[in-house]
Amino acid sequence: MEHIELFFKSIFVDNMIFAYFLGMCSYLAVSKKVATAVGLGAAVIFVLAVTVPLNWLLDQYILQEGALSWLGPEYADYDLGFLSYILFIATIATMVQLVEIVVEKFSPSLYNSLGIFLPLIAVNCAILGGSLFMQSREIPTLGEAVTYGVGSGIGWFLAILAIAAIREKIRYSAVPPALRGLGITFILTGLMAIGFMSFGGMLTGGDDGEQSPEAVEQAVQPIKKDNDVEVTLKNEHLDQTTTALNQ
Repeated sequence: MEHIELFFKSIFVDNMIFAYFLGMCSYLAVSKKVATAVGLGAAVIFVLAVTVPLNWLLDQYILQEGALSWLGPEYADYDLGFLSYILFIATIATMVQLVEIVVEKFSPSLYNSLGIFLPLIAVNCAILGGSLFMQSREIPTLGEAVTYGVGSGIGWFLAILAIAAIREKIRYSAVPPALRGLGITFILTGLMAIGFMSFGGMLTGGDDGEQSPEAVEQAVQPIKKDNDVEVTLKNEHLDQTTTALNQ
């Protein structure tokens, strides 16, 4: 259940584009045609699906404080957290280079269409953001790291695919001259971000659920004790007042 919830949250609620506006440069530059948007989106899915789990392993077994204890007790006090950015970016750059080689080999037309933005995935803030969010949220298992990476990639893919389809349609629409180009694109992005925010209630609503009778009783007990003490004090004060009046 945790995997399903994390998967859909990473796509809709924590969408890299619509929730955090990460990777906007590629999102705006390569979203003029659906074909190029699909190619870049697929590359982002692959890179996130591979780099987030790899960086999780690096974080768990190398970077965290005490992570090197598997090498021996003398390494248990080492903390290499300051190397997170360097190692994360090195992992991302390696995977992007692999993607670039594969795309150039099997789809030269797509490689030429993406141009400089394909190698720039290595410095795409959405890619690095996926690994940093994984680290900051302390995702507990490798399986959940894979789920988060794939979900984040699909979320970014849906965002660029949606805006590319809309931009192809509005090319033949009567857009006001002042809003043509990036102006209408930013407006559409904002409207889609508002739409994606509505998924937050669907995926997080009902998490609390109904409390068990034992939990309700435990919550009520301190209130009962306070009320009993207050009643006792009031009775003692009333008795003292009555005694004074009788005297």
